Amino acid sequence: MNTQKFDFDVAIIGGGSGGYAAARTVAGAGLKTVVIEGGEEVGGLCILRGCMPTKALLYASDVLHLTRTADTWGVRVGKAGFDFQKVMERKEAMIKDFAEYRHTQLKDGRFHFIRAHAHFVDQHTLQLSNGEMVSSKNFIISTGSTIAPSPLPHLKDVGCLTSDTALSLTKLPKSLIVLGGGPVAVEFAQFFARFDVKVTVIQRSEHLLRDFDVDASKEIEKVFKREGITVYSCTKLEDAFKEKKLKGISFRHKKEIVRVKAEEILFALGRVPNTASMHLEKAGVETEFCRIVTNHEMQTSASHIYAAGDCTGPYELVHIAIQQGETSAYNIIHPTVKRTMDYRLLTSVVFTDPQVASVGLTEKEAIARGVPYLVASYPFADHGKSLIMEAKDGFVKLLANPESGEIVGGSCVGPMCGELIHEIIACMHKRMTVHELAVMPHYHPTLAEIWTYPAEELAEKINP
Repeated sequence: MNTQKFDFDVAIIGGGSGGYAAARTVAGAGLKTVVIEGGEEVGGLCILRGCMPTKALLYASDVLHLTRTADTWGVRVGKAGFDFQKVMERKEAMIKDFAEYRHTQLKDGRFHFIRAHAHFVDQHTLQLSNGEMVSSKNFIISTGSTIAPSPLPHLKDVGCLTSDTALSLTKLPKSLIVLGGGPVAVEFAQFFARFDVKVTVIQRSEHLLRDFDVDASKEIEKVFKREGITVYSCTKLEDAFKEKKLKGISFRHKKEIVRVKAEEILFALGRVPNTASMHLEKAGVETEFCRIVTNHEMQTSASHIYAAGDCTGPYELVHIAIQQGETSAYNIIHPTVKRTMDYRLLTSVVFTDPQVASVGLTEKEAIARGVPYLVASYPFADHGKSLIMEAKDGFVKLLANPESGEIVGGSCVGPMCGELIHEIIACMHKRMTVHELAVMPHYHPTLAEIWTYPAEELAEKINP
């Protein structure tokens, strides 16, 4: 029996969303807890350089776009312009408020809070950058992620923006090359394009947003083309270069080498777990390509050490990080009745215009897993409320079990889909069938009632 005395019952490394969720849970159960945060700023990726700042900017670009197209509804506003400095100042003010609130939460006395970098010296001891040593019975690692290294040998010399540094711009470039076709890349691409930047997107896969179904990707590509964004698909990056005052990317496309130049380059090819400096091997924690390996209880290869958030994955989403942090904490508190993570309701939202969202299985995933399904969709171009809004792009789509009619997935491309997808999350949480959704009352005219149309179509085909 281990009778060693430790400084803390639980040490949490990282004070972002996952770490804070874990800390409030274990501290609330009466365990002596410390949170150690080594970042220059407190708040985590979501607050500082992810969800909140990017959505603040995207909403500004949506307002500008609506203003410039106001004549659609007979509204005259003249030529709409913008003050980019004020756009960024409002974003900064909002993030400052969010970060200060998180800082207050971390210092409110429920647990110890230490500002320092940390690495393991053995299975129960951390060396801090302030010279202190901290021992703990249990640990939860929630150190987040960092920008992925560039595959291009000369991009560092040429210079580029990242999803971090782009949020600190004081002046817009006249032209921009975006490397990547994932959520971060497409959100930034549309934001800059709507603020009058000439944007070119270079992506490796066949379609934008490759984790979604192709029909969703094609809708976004259609809108991007309409808004003047150039998209190159199925490419292989070769190198970066400088030509006078411009920066450039050379890449292989349709068996030819293409060279594209712009005033600035945005590197948006993903992030990697922030674990390299933690000496995890000294704690007996296994990793795969820097990602901390955990089981569904969020437990690492060292039984007293758990992990949550981007440092472990498999999904880089803040609500998942929070769930993982809470699950880790619960399992430390209740070691004999542990909880497991359930990704059945995995939800993704991309805040372009139109927005893209999904929950549960996509068709692509269902086919890959060999899961039988029936599918039905309905377009916003034939829906009353979206016609009123002139929001005609996109559709909603439901996947159902062909025997029982249980809803196993939902996708949405269109207006306010980040909000609309929550109706299907609620349905799937209660394991509702398409028959139940089809008869559930919906107010008219609303965007939400569009879900009843594919539900009705599937209900007619399925006899449980």
